[in-house]
Amino acid sequence: MADKSNYIVVSETDEGHITGFGTASKRDTNTVANSGDLTSIYLLDEYHSQGIGKLLMKALFLQFKKLSYEKVFVEVLEDNKTRFFYEYYGAQLIDTVQLQFGEIVVNELIYEWTNIDEVLEML
Repeated sequence: MADKSNYIVVSETDEGHITGFGTASKRDTNTVANSGDLTSIYLLDEYHSQGIGKLLMKALFLQFKKLSYEKVFVEVLEDNKTRFFYEYYGAQLIDTVQLQFGEIVVNELIYEWTNIDEVLEML
């Protein structure tokens, strides 16, 4: 989050307590022209299923539109249920990469959106 190239949105309660955040940037590994990456959306467990993730994602996609991006990517571990959230809003699975952490191997799923306006209409 300290990286100045990150675009960050934060959700908070009326009392100013942070409930979640979302970040967007262009990963160093992203070589696709006119594209960016949704790098994170995190919510405290007690704030799930209240529409906050949807609002954070909308703010990030408005930033992608402002930057005239044509594609947006997101990388998520296969066991992370937020992948279903991304799929619901039209993300298409384009690749799977295996990552190894010591003796543990996990699948990282790479998704892509190709129409930012369609995503914004759903949000």
